[in-house]
Amino acid sequence: MTGGTRERFRIGALTLMLVLVVAYAVGLALKGDGFSPLVDGWLAMLSVWAPVLVGITALRRAARGNIVVALATSALASTALADSYYLVLTDADGNAPFSSLADIGYLLFYVLLLAALGVLVHRQLRGSAWSVFLDSAVGSLGAAAVLAVVLSPVFDSVAANPLSLGSVIAAAYPLLDLLLVAAIAGIVASHGRDGGHRWLLLIAGLVVIAGADTVFALQGDTYRVGTSLDASWNVGMALIALWVDGSARPRPVPDRTGMSRAVSALAVPMVATVAGLGVLVLASQMAVSNFAVALAGATMAVAVVPLVGRQRVLNRLARTDDLTGLRNRRAFNADVPARLADGEGRKGALLLLDLDRFKEVNDSLGHDVGDRLLIQVANRLNRQLRSGDLLARLGGDEFAILLTDAARHDAVTVAVKLRAALAEPFLLAGITLQTSASIGIALYPDQGSDFTALLRKADMAMYKAKVSRGGHHVFDSDDDSHGEIRLRTLEELRLALTEGQLVLHYQPKVDLGTGVVCDVEALVRWNHPTRGLLLPDQFISIVEEAGLMHSLTQVVLNQALDQAAVWQAQGHPLTIAVNLSASSLVDIELPDRIGAMIAARGLAPSTLALEITEEFLLNDRDRARGILTRLREQGIRISVDDFGTGYSSLAYLRDLPIDELKLDQSFVFPMAENERAATLVSSAIALAHSLGLRMVAEGVETGAAYDQLVGYGCDFAQGFHLSEPVSAATLDSWLAERRRTHAALVVEPAEV
Repeated sequence: MTGGTRERFRIGALTLMLVLVVAYAVGLALKGDGFSPLVDGWLAMLSVWAPVLVGITALRRAARGNIVVALATSALASTALADSYYLVLTDADGNAPFSSLADIGYLLFYVLLLAALGVLVHRQLRGSAWSVFLDSAVGSLGAAAVLAVVLSPVFDSVAANPLSLGSVIAAAYPLLDLLLVAAIAGIVASHGRDGGHRWLLLIAGLVVIAGADTVFALQGDTYRVGTSLDASWNVGMALIALWVDGSARPRPVPDRTGMSRAVSALAVPMVATVAGLGVLVLASQMAVSNFAVALAGATMAVAVVPLVGRQRVLNRLARTDDLTGLRNRRAFNADVPARLADGEGRKGALLLLDLDRFKEVNDSLGHDVGDRLLIQVANRLNRQLRSGDLLARLGGDEFAILLTDAARHDAVTVAVKLRAALAEPFLLAGITLQTSASIGIALYPDQGSDFTALLRKADMAMYKAKVSRGGHHVFDSDDDSHGEIRLRTLEELRLALTEGQLVLHYQPKVDLGTGVVCDVEALVRWNHPTRGLLLPDQFISIVEEAGLMHSLTQVVLNQALDQAAVWQAQGHPLTIAVNLSASSLVDIELPDRIGAMIAARGLAPSTLALEITEEFLLNDRDRARGILTRLREQGIRISVDDFGTGYSSLAYLRDLPIDELKLDQSFVFPMAENERAATLVSSAIALAHSLGLRMVAEGVETGAAYDQLVGYGCDFAQGFHLSEPVSAATLDSWLAERRRTHAALVVEPAEV
């Protein structure tokens, strides 16, 4: 049987079961008094055998050796056989003997189902703490004590006639119900809120059956076949069959950590303890069976045992980071001084690790993706450390590591190893992400003998690693001043974004075929009130670290498009290219936002070109294709900046909607003196043209390089030989002079 056929058969069996159970319940409600062959006969039998059919289909789909599904299906079949035999014994008035062979099948149902639950709970609790077992025991005893009070009349009648077979069977049903209720409480205590809907189906089914059995036991000899109570057992069986169906499909094992485990560690035992206490109080006021009192007393006794263990659980949770399961800041702050004191005289190192541009992951992809990334980062870091090292998540994307018995070179080696582990791509929600980390290192006791001093110096070293992009940095005495500069610069930068201190300069791109300028590249500058005009390499790293790249991108796009509107109004429209970071381009709302900005200014979409790096294209091809396609469909041009510097396949040139390649200046500079470099340039130009793309050469610094590019057929060039990046006003003057010169060159031949 193929997978599709099995699935259709499964859906058919489930549908049939639900229809029959509903029909049987409705039929019992409508048929009136007396035995009905249709309802009490055919519908009763079909609705009790339908769950067996569902169990059989689940058994065929389940992995070989799934004993839980096999036992549960056998339990359903046992009840169905017993019901069929019971129907044969029932007379026309709905009466049947209380003790019969049918009782064997009914009792066997409990035994088989309890065996299935035992196997399942054993698997789930394997490796659990002893406190979890105690919680389950308290919950089971408390629930059983309450049910024992309800069933006290039954137990009293059994005690009055203990040698009767009917009395023994009558006692067996409530006792087995007690075990079912105890199993339910144990399941809830051990799983907390992580059991999922499959457990809820099982619990609901067992509660319905236990309730029906309780009513049946209390009715005694007055019970008659054909009442609405009969539907309760069939409904319970159907719910259990749904659980069996779900159990045949493999699911990931739930994570029983964090808040859910904390809730189950307190709620179930607490409710069970209150229930046991209530039974004891009730017994002091009225007659309650000795059995119920014994169960309540056992509940109170067992509840006392795990108090100390439960307190330890809560203490551990208070010291544990909920997301990653690592030490939290509180635990790290407490453990490090103790560890340093224990190892007095021995060298050590404190490493502070911060993920680069993590805030942009949260902003662009959502906090759920960011959380998953942090979990995987924690796991990778943990695998790289020794058992004696301390690892903690201090908050956000910041991790701290205390290395014991480690000199300077040991700490550097570990830092390199940690960064290499994080450099491997992460797969999150179908998205491939690459991340990097900056690590600051402070040495003990050379750079501090107490935790506070070490942490402060590791933080300054970490910032130095970010600024230098060296990956890691060991604290140096000069770093003290850098820390103050960083904080001051960051605060000034936040102010600059809101007060118009960021300005754009424009560098023209010259058409090498005609000498005309129709395109410019916008480059951001910071017009600092005291330090003068700052280039991007003096503040971009701080922008990325502080998660301000989205704000900066918005400022640059607004200014560039405003200037494009001015040039269009002056009758000299120019296409403006804007650089976008890889982190900005993971924002799925970016295409719509840019389209709205262009439309608001009445510009043609082709007025804007977006320059992106190969880093973005190579990290996540599928996501790149989706975002770039949406931008390209609006008419916005796409250019690949720094072409040739990415270490990966060039297949993206075939797969992605790209208009232009910008040849990195590292290829252009040596072109005149290096034949191999010249060959690379000419080959890259030929490759671009063969794919229908324009080629722009960056870093054209000499007339010789300009002429050489013209000879190779390059389309555009930009560089200091033509013009450095200048303000819009200066560029206007430069363009006006170039137009006059170009017009003179055109007119001169006609005058000769």
